[in-house]
Amino acid sequence: MPGMVLKAFFPTCCASADSGLLVGRWVPEQSSAVVLAVVHFPFIPIQVKELLAQVHQASRVGLAVLGTWCHRRQETEESLGHFLEGLGAIFSHEPWLQLCRERGSKLWSCKATRRQVPPHPGAPYEDQVMLVFYDQRKVLLSQLHPPAAVPDRQAGDATASAGGLAAVFDTVARSEALFRSDRFDEGPVRLSHWQSEGVEASILAELAKRASGPICVLLACLLSLISAASACRVFKLWPLSFIWSKLSVCEQLRHRLEQLTLVFSTQKAENPTQLMRKANVLVSVLLDVALGLALLSWLHGKDRIGQLAEALVPVADHVAEELQHLLQWLMGAPAGLKMNRALDQVLGRFFLYHLHLWISYIHLMSPFIERILWHVGLSACLGLTVALSILSDIIALLTFHIYCFYVYGARLYCLKICGLSSLWRLFRGKKWNVLRQRVDSCSYDLDQLFIGTLLFTILVFLLPTTALYYLVFTLLRLLVVAVQGLIHLLVDLINSLPLYSLGLRLCRPYRLAAGVKFRVLEHEAGRPLRLLMQINPLPYCRVVHTYRLPSCGCHPTHSWGSLCRKLFFGELIYPWRQRGDKQD
Repeated sequence: MPGMVLKAFFPTCCASADSGLLVGRWVPEQSSAVVLAVVHFPFIPIQVKELLAQVHQASRVGLAVLGTWCHRRQETEESLGHFLEGLGAIFSHEPWLQLCRERGSKLWSCKATRRQVPPHPGAPYEDQVMLVFYDQRKVLLSQLHPPAAVPDRQAGDATASAGGLAAVFDTVARSEALFRSDRFDEGPVRLSHWQSEGVEASILAELAKRASGPICVLLACLLSLISAASACRVFKLWPLSFIWSKLSVCEQLRHRLEQLTLVFSTQKAENPTQLMRKANVLVSVLLDVALGLALLSWLHGKDRIGQLAEALVPVADHVAEELQHLLQWLMGAPAGLKMNRALDQVLGRFFLYHLHLWISYIHLMSPFIERILWHVGLSACLGLTVALSILSDIIALLTFHIYCFYVYGARLYCLKICGLSSLWRLFRGKKWNVLRQRVDSCSYDLDQLFIGTLLFTILVFLLPTTALYYLVFTLLRLLVVAVQGLIHLLVDLINSLPLYSLGLRLCRPYRLAAGVKFRVLEHEAGRPLRLLMQINPLPYCRVVHTYRLPSCGCHPTHSWGSLCRKLFFGELIYPWRQRGDKQD
């Protein structure tokens, strides 16, 4: 009499195994049976039960004998069939599966009987079985996304917390202790399941594991000493702390130290996500160092550092000369605009004086530039990101005069904008209430209105001259910031890109599973429905989003709207700031 439909997940590696017992896990919430291995004859039932108890103690997965497996290879084995049916009394399990592969064909027969709830005396209650084949190796090595809630291993076999396909993946992943036994073992219990044939690779992996322990302990101690030295009170004094907070290379070295501490930590990863993060960090560090060594070999080959040092001073002179021509153009009648002659001359001479100071500073440092570049090139052995961070700091130092011009122009322009806004409120009989942070009504006398009118007129006529200088130096500052932003984005890309996960997705896509799909193998009347479960790989965009590493990089702190507002009102902007920095 037909009953409910049961799903039996059967490994494809056991399709040609000899007859025996089906060992696996029963998931009652899903009415599913996950077959993990086939126990071959001859065996002693007590030894099979001891093996299952050992696996349960090691993996906290409640395994049981789910039924029997019969593979009729050449001739019909009636005695073996009766013997397999009698094993249900020794290994009592409800329901009791009976899978059989017909002799000389690809036909299968599947039955699931229940002895405790018969519909009428003498007739066992029989369920329909849907046979689902799965690749045990791929399911064992893969991780289902989003990760399922893994049951507490100390609380026993909690089947209710993992449902659906997550129960299948979790069962196979946690039953790794069962797969450690050799397929051709001559011990008391012989099993058929998936097992890697790479014995030599296993020996090399075991030797690497043995050697990695002392190396990780030594490197962890060394990194802890470096961290303790960096946390010394001397580096927290005002001049040093201010310099360390403004240099990009210091932030990158601090971030690299945190990454190395995570990689060489002796603490074992608690879940696959932490293990994947460690692997991503390790591959990112190795790639960064490899790119840095490649850059180092390129710089020290054919005396390229000397060529850069010789070209740096002429380039700085050329930039200073162009700025000088720009200032002289602004001091005249730029684009036919009529400027305030007195203010224009004062601002032009002020900026020209600072520009001459900067040219003198560059020529004073010219004898030491080659040696500085040589030491900077040596820093590339720490990684390409360190070299790029030093390059960003060098650009900031070489364009410090442009930053000063921008700050002077922005402060002067902001002062006039604030003065005009206050005087505009004065004409409308308003004032800014500092305590309540709002605009209130106010009555002014004639003298206040007269002084306000004079000041408003002066500021209005001086505003175009100041605004022109502010506009020019702001554009130059934004150009420098854009170059530094591209460098920071490249550093952030190297630091945060999950290269190991992307490599797994490219070479072994089944390791990162986004789900499964089923393909029908057989659908005939009177025969069980046979399906093949195939793994759908995780898309590349989701791989990057899921396993993206945290970065110390600089990120924009302003939206486009707030950036335009700050530029219009003359407020100082720092679009690429280090995380945790306070606004000036």
